[in-house]
Amino acid sequence: MSFIFWIIIGLIAGAVAHRVLNSRGGFFGSLVVGLLGALVGGELAHIFRLNVTGGLLDQLVVSTLGAILFLYLWKKVFS
Repeated sequence: MSFIFWIIIGLIAGAVAHRVLNSRGGFFGSLVVGLLGALVGGELAHIFRLNVTGGLLDQLVVSTLGAILFLYLWKKVFS
C-alpha cells in the first residue's frame, strides 16, 4: 500500500472517530488519531485472529474502529 493511500485511510478514520465521539479535531488531529487508530485496530485484529484481507473496506473499518477506541480511551485518561 502506498504512503498516500495510508494517509487517506487515516484521515477518513480519524474524521469518523471525531464525529462519532463528538470531539474536536482539525486536519492534523484527525490524521494522527486515524493513523494511531489504524495501528490499534490492526493489532487488535491480529490478536483476535480476525480474517482481514487487506482490501479498502476492511482497512477502513479496522482503522475506524481502532481510531474510535483510541480516541475514547484518550478522552477518558486525559479529561
